[in-house]
Amino acid sequence: MEIREVLASNLRRSRKAAGLSQEELAHRANIDRTYISALERCVYAASIDVVGRLAQELGVEPADLLRRPTKPGKAGSAG
Repeated sequence: MEIREVLASNLRRSRKAAGLSQEELAHRANIDRTYISALERCVYAASIDVVGRLAQELGVEPADLLRRPTKPGKAGSAG
């Protein structure tokens, strides 16, 4: 999974968990709504500053938006 896909998935999941529309998140983070949409569709790469602002408004750590999902059964395995 590419990092843009990771961000897109985590951003969408976190936004929905917070009960925010793209428009509301964009307003709170002072980002255009179309940019939020583009991030969730993997069209653009976000700057570290944008990741930070989005994370702050979503109440998560910036690293949470960039964390790859763990694969079941892969924890602690060598290889």
